[in-house]
Amino acid sequence: MTPLARLLLRPGHQPAERFDGAARFPVAQSVLAALGPGDLVMPSPVNAHDHGYGIRTLDFGAVDDALEVWIPGMRLRPRTDAYLEALVAFARLAQTGVGATMHCHNSLNINRLGDEAAAVIRAAGDVGIRLGLSCPLLDFDPWAYGGGPEKLKPLLSEDDWQALSPSIPAYAPVAEQIAAVDAVAAANSNPMVDVQYGPVGPQWCSNALLEAIAEASAVNGRRIHMHLLESPRQRQWLDRRFPQGIVRYLDEIGFLSSRLAVAHGVQLQPAECELLAKRGVQLVSNPSANLRLRSGIAPISLVAGKGPALAIGLDGSGFDDDQDLWREMRLIHLLHGGRELNRRVTAAQIFDAAIHIGAKVLNAPASQDFVVIDYDALTADSLFDDIDEAEVLLTRMTSAQAKGLFVGGREIMRDGRLTTVDFDGARRELLEQARADLPRLRRERQLAGTLSAAIRSYYSRW
Repeated sequence: MTPLARLLLRPGHQPAERFDGAARFPVAQSVLAALGPGDLVMPSPVNAHDHGYGIRTLDFGAVDDALEVWIPGMRLRPRTDAYLEALVAFARLAQTGVGATMHCHNSLNINRLGDEAAAVIRAAGDVGIRLGLSCPLLDFDPWAYGGGPEKLKPLLSEDDWQALSPSIPAYAPVAEQIAAVDAVAAANSNPMVDVQYGPVGPQWCSNALLEAIAEASAVNGRRIHMHLLESPRQRQWLDRRFPQGIVRYLDEIGFLSSRLAVAHGVQLQPAECELLAKRGVQLVSNPSANLRLRSGIAPISLVAGKGPALAIGLDGSGFDDDQDLWREMRLIHLLHGGRELNRRVTAAQIFDAAIHIGAKVLNAPASQDFVVIDYDALTADSLFDDIDEAEVLLTRMTSAQAKGLFVGGREIMRDGRLTTVDFDGARRELLEQARADLPRLRRERQLAGTLSAAIRSYYSRW
């Protein structure tokens, strides 16, 4: 008997319906027409936290390490065209069957933000994906918590300090930073893009900046996307800086609301999870990044019970460095199943996180974009035809089985290849730009290593 295509609208909640070409479903006919026998179509997952690395971190020498020690390696990011960098990153995601991503833009120059944001938005439009654009905001404690560069100066030779100190960031005033984000939002006419405030993390934001963001978001309704309590050292420092606790402080200033999504949350405590949930905050979990940068494992079992709504993001650091959100879903599913007779975190919760809560983080509609999966390839040796499709996907699905992608009714991928942009050509051009920057990167590499060593020494004394 010829296998029928499957329509899985609510993974983990209901089994797939079988589609033989005659029945009508609440999915665009263009999507259903792309199905072949043995295919499965479902809402595409959302990558709810990322940085748009066209050139991935390992490729420019930023080897995994403890977060704070790893950060100086970002000095080795090649100087490439912002549009091309984003195009390659977004195209790589789309090839895996992901139709939407949160892009936390990496830029410390507020004067370039408008032009860079426009380039990123254009790249997302050319690939055809939905985009949440988190515009960076920070003004506090660069390089080291609790004092910034001055804390590291005694740990550096005079020559190293003279070489490094010119690169200490100079931050624009709070009002100017907020105005720059508002200007990006005002200039954006793309309905597939949502511009958001992006405080990089409370450890890198002054109280004045955090309070200004909270006030601006309350007035104009703009969403906020922020890293929160990622590493153990962030927990230590923020506990010293905010005796009442950073989450309680954020609540006191009106920062916590349903307009806020926080990434990582590895060091969250039970009462903090409950408060975030009470205020409607979403938490984006990034298990691979947390493991690779030695931050630990987030308390997702608490989140699944009394914590904030859960989404899932790659953070540019997939488990196999392949930007495969399907594997990221599997990792979080296995890490947080628990040891009891019943699973702590269910398949339904994982898919809800990846689809519905992810869409909320991006301020995008949920379940309107679809991925076509070669389900036959996943079940070629199956003896039963009625195994829960959600369980099959969480056990075996990888980007290799993503065949098609439709975003907003537009076909983005067919038979595993993008229909909108030349990914291979863009990647080659981006690599050429990166390699042209190698003379500068070779000089910078020693300084990055020196700064990392000083930072490791600084925190080892905590």
